Amino acid sequence: MPAGSFGGQYVWHPAADDHELARACIDVKAGRYLGAQRVLQDARDDFGTRAHRSLVLASEAADSDLAERWLAEEPGPESALLWARVAMLRALRAADAGDAHTGTLLGIAESACERAARLYPRDPTPWVSQLALARIRRSHHPAPPGLLTAPPGPWPQFARVLRLDRFHREAHHRFLAHFFARHGGTASARWDVASYLSHRAPVTSPLRLLPLVTLVEEYDPASLLAYRTWRQPQWVSAALHGYRNWLPEVPRYPFTPVLDLSYLAHALYMSRREAEAREVLGAMGPYAARMPWSAFGDPAEQLTKARRALGLAVPAS
Repeated sequence: MPAGSFGGQYVWHPAADDHELARACIDVKAGRYLGAQRVLQDARDDFGTRAHRSLVLASEAADSDLAERWLAEEPGPESALLWARVAMLRALRAADAGDAHTGTLLGIAESACERAARLYPRDPTPWVSQLALARIRRSHHPAPPGLLTAPPGPWPQFARVLRLDRFHREAHHRFLAHFFARHGGTASARWDVASYLSHRAPVTSPLRLLPLVTLVEEYDPASLLAYRTWRQPQWVSAALHGYRNWLPEVPRYPFTPVLDLSYLAHALYMSRREAEAREVLGAMGPYAARMPWSAFGDPAEQLTKARRALGLAVPAS
């Protein structure tokens, strides 16, 4: 379904309109890996797409033995990458759950990432996975010059990714997440890092939306009139910057960047920029992401509320 149309129901699957990826996910669920091999090979020179596809596929494979079986039967860059991503997800989930096996799973994941990096040295994705894992080890390295608070963090791991892909989307989001409150970060550090990262990115980059992501992380539903935060001039300006400079780039993407569009649409809606919010949601068509809507309640209900307020079609009740 084209992203600009709405068929009456939301499509929550992260593959969105990457139809090859969606078919590969079906194969993975059925225990087959040839589709995954094909879509990862096709994205060897598009690191953003390769990272996205490998993460979506890993989320489908994490509860099965497909990644291990594929690596054993056909070892290579693609099977090693999927195994690294699966091992990363398992370690992160264990850490978040306080699982006693976290240390073992972390060691397995780090070894898997190192193997994937050796098999395809140009690909930053294994290093992005290592960056994600760094929060389990609580990596605290000195910050480079240019940050007001100089917050320690996994700066060497982040720099390793940037040497391969300077504006890698997932790497920036993974790095910023190290400073979120749920991972032990402070408010001053995450705002400093969000500002630093976003201002280093091109004006046409979705990385300019990082402060809006941080704003959602800061949201406290118990705080009186917290929802009015988005109407403050600096946040209205940030949302309009994304609308004017990044949104025109979206038609050139190989697939609809649903999560980034979701953050932008939400910020515009919350800041009462109705015409702009309507255009962003319209560009998304049926495709939806649970964030940032889930920070405010049931994501489907919150998205429907916004679409209805903006005069857009909503799913039939």
